[in-house]
Amino acid sequence: MWAGVSDRSRIIDLLRDRLERRTGLAVETRPSALAHFAGGEGMPYSCLADAAVSPTSTEEVSAAVTAAAALGVPVTCHGAGSSLEGQVVPVYGGLVIDTSKMGRVLRVSQEALDCTVQAGVRRKDLNARLRDTGLFFPVDPGADATIGGMVSTRASGTNAIRYGTMKENVLGLTVVLPDGAVVRTGSRARKSAVGYDLTALFVGAEGTLGIVTDVTLKLSPRPSFSLSGFCQFDHLDEALAVVSQALLQGLEPSRIELLDRVQTAACARLCGLDDLREAAMIMYEFAGEGDDVRRRADGFSALCLEEAGARTHGFDTPETHARYWGARERCYEAALSLAPGKKNMGTDACVPLDRLAECILKTREMIDNSGLIAPLVGHVGDGNFHLGILFDPGDAAETARAERLCAEVAGLAITMGGACSGEHGIGLHKRHLMRRQHGDALALMRAIKSAIDPASIMNPGKILPPVNAG
Repeated sequence: MWAGVSDRSRIIDLLRDRLERRTGLAVETRPSALAHFAGGEGMPYSCLADAAVSPTSTEEVSAAVTAAAALGVPVTCHGAGSSLEGQVVPVYGGLVIDTSKMGRVLRVSQEALDCTVQAGVRRKDLNARLRDTGLFFPVDPGADATIGGMVSTRASGTNAIRYGTMKENVLGLTVVLPDGAVVRTGSRARKSAVGYDLTALFVGAEGTLGIVTDVTLKLSPRPSFSLSGFCQFDHLDEALAVVSQALLQGLEPSRIELLDRVQTAACARLCGLDDLREAAMIMYEFAGEGDDVRRRADGFSALCLEEAGARTHGFDTPETHARYWGARERCYEAALSLAPGKKNMGTDACVPLDRLAECILKTREMIDNSGLIAPLVGHVGDGNFHLGILFDPGDAAETARAERLCAEVAGLAITMGGACSGEHGIGLHKRHLMRRQHGDALALMRAIKSAIDPASIMNPGKILPPVNAG
């Protein structure tokens, strides 16, 4: 704890006085308003902050952090609140910096294929702004997250196999450090051999090293032509064999998603997709030039027939495409619909492609043995898959089973040479796995955190486990 209750109240009064009098930033302290910032999605954690501010610029973020640092007040950044591993929970109270009002697109260059945005810009709003330029921002984590949040969790999504993750699509950042200083990392250049890669350091740091305020992003031309559709399989292993062969044969899908039978049925019911049966499904998309796209899509259809006797069904209109891919985007919501009143402990893992089928089939066995409802969906083109583990947070035994399943799947991925998270990050929920994942390199991470944030006020309690716990 950073201060006792009586001292904390006095310190927050001082913080409010400094910010409101010197900067004009309104400081919110009403519990009813602070409840909005108490936690993210899914996790059984929530903590009430002592105060919150909603800046509109880097300068205002800097002023808020400077004042908090001078008083030793912990700082947690909050964007859309869609993170799944407890990243935005203000574990020690303190000050929440809400970036939702930092929603300006600052610059777009069609010629350079890049843009600069404030951290609070939502990804769907950015693509709406880009619609008439022929460009788009391809990283699609499903949730309508903020760009700053996507940077902080190193997000990716369905397009990662073709366009990469946030790591590959961020050119530069403006970051407010734990003492309130402002630094700019990277540049608009596509290559650099100049010193340490500080941009990469902050991408995925989950707000533990500083607060991202502006982001310079790569943009991509919208494909001139695409074909997409789905194929259903009687057995999960057949679907996985098709994915493996599609990659080996160089068919280069721009999206290839696997839904197990539970997830398929949930999406079909939620979105009224009556032509889907309760069976494993691959959704695919091929994009590029017309003849090449047709060749690759035909190759994929032939592969499904040869490997599993399964026929593909193409989406013949934009409306059909949007309807089915919209259902895929609603997997989280669809999972929740299977057990109304329960929460979704969303978790993910990522493994080398040569272990993907083995890992997913073993994971499916773990789910069956757990007795829990846990639909599985995967960005299988890059070895990443997700579970939506449904649990009742009021049922201690069921919550423990959900936690155990989550830990077992993460441990399996690490054992197979993979990562306990490919997209969601670590936050609070997976800190206990960091020693197992990184070994002695964990000490180097602690040294970096200590060098940049010696007072440990920046999103404390996240990523790094307590020292005595590894």
